[in-house]
Amino acid sequence: MSDVDPLVSTAWLQDHLGAPDVRIVDASWFLPDEQRDGRHEYALAHIPGALFFDIDEIADDTNPLPHMLPSPARFASRMRQMGLGDGTRIVVYDAKGMFSAPRVWWTFRAMGHEDVVVLDGGLPKWIAEGRPVEDGLPPPRERHFTVRYQSDLVRNIDQVKGALSAGREQIVDARPAARFTAESPEPRPGLRGGHMPGARSVPASSLLAPDGVMLSKDKLKALFEAAGVDPSRPVIATCGSGVSAATIALALARMGRPRTAVYDGSWTEWGGLADTPVVTGPA
Repeated sequence: MSDVDPLVSTAWLQDHLGAPDVRIVDASWFLPDEQRDGRHEYALAHIPGALFFDIDEIADDTNPLPHMLPSPARFASRMRQMGLGDGTRIVVYDAKGMFSAPRVWWTFRAMGHEDVVVLDGGLPKWIAEGRPVEDGLPPPRERHFTVRYQSDLVRNIDQVKGALSAGREQIVDARPAARFTAESPEPRPGLRGGHMPGARSVPASSLLAPDGVMLSKDKLKALFEAAGVDPSRPVIATCGSGVSAATIALALARMGRPRTAVYDGSWTEWGGLADTPVVTGPA
């Protein structure tokens, strides 16, 4: 259990703009059908001093699945080039409020960097409050980054199969409810609809208030329990491609459970195979 909140407010970040031990990361990423380019939007307007983290590029380029975790060596090299290193607090945000930022928060933690937080409400809240933005690209300045890979925060397909058979961990799915039940098709071609047997549905969007900030601890607890999830027991978070699953992990961290694992391949892997068990309908 932990009382450390993995979120910071826009007011906190503005008070710490330019602090030598704070680095800001723009983690904006969009689904293919949204026809938006995170890197392009970052270049037009970002929080002053922010660096762009491309989850499709800082990834395992040998794996056919999308934006899988990179090797520790590749991650350390890219962070060094970006100037994200040891001894800094990293603040991650995205252009949708809270969508892809939790994935980068989880990635840093999986690589052993614990002092990382997510900006509550992200860029939309920052801009709505009239806070400053800038364009252009900050000059790179290399900094040493030490990787300490945290295997307990990552699950592969064999580990998920084992968890399902043994009942050791709860599977919590962050996809929209209609995709969980197979009432709506998957956005990626070739994937079956439905969910893993025994999985519970907690859509990532349900964890956020209308203004894009994350719900309070008490409201989060009630939401998870209503979905049949016991927050005191271990959870494996899953989703479509390992992005919104990290919002489940972030919410549980806010509730004092900071070691939630993410199934990196998620439904893109599971639903794309012919021999993995799939069920439809509600949990």
